[in-house]
Amino acid sequence: MKKQAITFLLILAGFLTSFAQSYPEMVIVVGGTFTMGCTSEQGRDCQKNEKPAHQVTLSDFHIGKYEVTQAQWHAVMGDNPSTFSDCDSCPVENVSWLGVYRFLEKLNSMTGKNYRLPTEAEWEFAARGGNLSRGYKYSGSSTPESVAWYSDNSSKKTHPVGQKSPNELGIYDMSGNVSEWCQDKYGDYSKSKQANPSGPSEGYYYVYRGGSWIWDALNARVSARHTFNSASLSYALGFRLAL
Repeated sequence: MKKQAITFLLILAGFLTSFAQSYPEMVIVVGGTFTMGCTSEQGRDCQKNEKPAHQVTLSDFHIGKYEVTQAQWHAVMGDNPSTFSDCDSCPVENVSWLGVYRFLEKLNSMTGKNYRLPTEAEWEFAARGGNLSRGYKYSGSSTPESVAWYSDNSSKKTHPVGQKSPNELGIYDMSGNVSEWCQDKYGDYSKSKQANPSGPSEGYYYVYRGGSWIWDALNARVSARHTFNSASLSYALGFRLAL
């Protein structure tokens, strides 16, 4: 039993070292109140599902400074589902919402933490720059080229995380590179003020955000939102963590 315990501890220590070496830090997002959805800087680009704009108040939370990479996924799951699988520092993609849920279960079991996906409201607040927001159309700029890998500049592939400029909170790639799963099921917006919303309790589709390397700048806007069923896969869809 003693040898087995030592072996287990060595394996766990190896995992934690590997994960720590490859895993980017989390950024604290100080809570606050913001207007979620179609706001004035979006101009005429707002889609129907971004309306009505509404007030949301959030508590403090942490969010990944970068999208989860292929190396980080491999450190936990032992495989790499990505289509662009020759780039450890590129975001992992081709993962379903259910697949991410299994990743989180395993990661939390290994670390004793409570990593999760960000809620849709948390995601948008962080993308907008939180309480430091300067009212940009994209995450960190009103010029997509400076913050996003999207259809005009991506060369039809993902890129290593953190190569574009960060937003006001020092968070990278919330516009472009890969779209990002959120925790919430998809639902229409309400005019009502909300506090720490977590989406509807029923439904078959989940929200994802942030545009991607394959889409145009319209989809990289901070208020743009899309939906997929929980088992869907895409080489343009990944995720980042929250705490």
